[in-house]
Amino acid sequence: MLKLQHLNTFSLRMLPAAALAVAALASTGTALAQQTYKPAGPAASMLTPGDTYVSLSAGTADLSRPITAFGLFGGNQQGQAYGVAIGNYFANHNYGVELGYTDFGKVNRYGGSTKVDGINLSLIGRMPLNASFNLLGKVGTTYGRTDVSTDAANSNMAGGERGFDWSYGIGAELLITPQWSAVLQYEEHFVKYPTTGSERVSDTTLGVRYHF
Repeated sequence: MLKLQHLNTFSLRMLPAAALAVAALASTGTALAQQTYKPAGPAASMLTPGDTYVSLSAGTADLSRPITAFGLFGGNQQGQAYGVAIGNYFANHNYGVELGYTDFGKVNRYGGSTKVDGINLSLIGRMPLNASFNLLGKVGTTYGRTDVSTDAANSNMAGGERGFDWSYGIGAELLITPQWSAVLQYEEHFVKYPTTGSERVSDTTLGVRYHF
């Protein structure tokens, strides 16, 4: 596991890049929305979704870390994840930026509950395999928020944390029409917990994208 001090240093270094990416998305979004995706080779010209998209997704989140004894109260590790995002691929290229929000759900443990959500800014890329199927990848930073409540016996674990850390994901996209596609994704985000520092939260989701 990466030490917390290394992750904090990485997060601070990500802030200037994140700001530049937001500025780029804001300044080019209108112009790029008029461009079309023009893949080379076998993917050329059969389906041409717009370079800008909005997406909705739902699935399962894994909140199994931090790994700590649950005592007499037991607990669960799986939450229901929901996400929304807007992304833009730069004109006629297969890379761009995405801004999204994910609710990783709430799990019961420590005689209370643990809830995690976050806002994510990522560099994104796609690799067309044919006219209707793309592989996806992303790497970026997540501003995570954790809230932990417990019973009196585990009160030292209670509290909330906020802050930036890094994230990444992989996925696959099936183009159904020029405007609509289905996306399966797996992502990992590092978020800060009270007393234990940065820990991994992952989610596997199925979603839809509208391209324009």
